[in-house]
Amino acid sequence: MKLQTVVVVAGGHPFGDRLPSLPDGAFVIAADGGIDRALALGLQVDVAIGDFDSATPEGLAAAEAAGARFERHPAAKDATDLELALDAALALDPARILVVGSSGGRLDHLLGSLLLLGAERYAGVTIDALLGAAKAHVVRESRTLAGAPGDLLSLLPLDGAAEGVTTEGLEYPLHDETLTAGTSRGISNVFSGTEARITVARGGLLAVRPARDGEESP
Repeated sequence: MKLQTVVVVAGGHPFGDRLPSLPDGAFVIAADGGIDRALALGLQVDVAIGDFDSATPEGLAAAEAAGARFERHPAAKDATDLELALDAALALDPARILVVGSSGGRLDHLLGSLLLLGAERYAGVTIDALLGAAKAHVVRESRTLAGAPGDLLSLLPLDGAAEGVTTEGLEYPLHDETLTAGTSRGISNVFSGTEARITVARGGLLAVRPARDGEESP
């Protein structure tokens, strides 16, 4: 049976994380300091990947005692710990990868991580991310997202222009439009109901749902 969901946990402060209900048997991969975040969220780590310069000794010991498999990499490497973890998740051939991370910390790491989610090699799997209290979804071809009336949704192109973008269920609909890098056309749209459908004829989008008012986003 095909593995349904692999959870990839990145490092950062766990406060504010909200995990949806996960299917039984969801496989958990922790990227370095993500070990501590995963344990704080009550997740059992199946595989830990990285150079382990940010995981605490207590987290490493707890994951090892619980039976996690470790893949150690040198500090001088050509990929971030998150990229290594995503590639390991992809090798498991899941239907979906859910990344749990933070919307704070270093800006370059955050931007690099968001762009990484849209890499072409992950095009065959559904990619979602929980970044603090914010959410991000990679959209290729079509996706239907659940929300609440008034929720914000921004659409950002990945890998060049996203062509033939059409939306339903948003207050400011798009009809067969092209979103190019450097345009703000897709910023701050709004759910008009409980679902929004997004279709893309060519290219891909990152659908970003910022934290609602009053939600913490560390």
